[in-house]
Amino acid sequence: MRFMVLVPGDAHSEAGEMPSTELLESMTRYNEELVKAGVMLAGEGLHPTSKGARVRFDGGQRTVIDGPFTEAKEIVAGYWIWECASRDEAIEWLKRAPFDGGTEIELRQIFDAEDFGDQLTPELREAEERMRQQLSEKQ
Repeated sequence: MRFMVLVPGDAHSEAGEMPSTELLESMTRYNEELVKAGVMLAGEGLHPTSKGARVRFDGGQRTVIDGPFTEAKEIVAGYWIWECASRDEAIEWLKRAPFDGGTEIELRQIFDAEDFGDQLTPELREAEERMRQQLSEKQ
């Protein structure tokens, strides 16, 4: 099972402030544990929303909205992609993360092809597999 772990932004990350060396050291140790255990597939921090954009889709119209975005509950400052045997295992890993101060981290399971059932036709499955193969070749 794959999971996306969403790390929320705050006033500091939105101001473009870098984490302290102490926090970076703690996070590096934690990430090393995740990699060593074969859990971490990817993980990165994100620039503030002031450097981002959103695109609103309404029929055939596309509207670009430049950041910053003010809804703090919607801001993501970083993420991980993990491979775990179960939701419970992912939660146990997340509980070890070096966060404090009431931070709430969101954990969401990523859909696999099997989750789509019959809606994902054999042709669509084949196309999906082809794209995954192309992506892995680029890495």
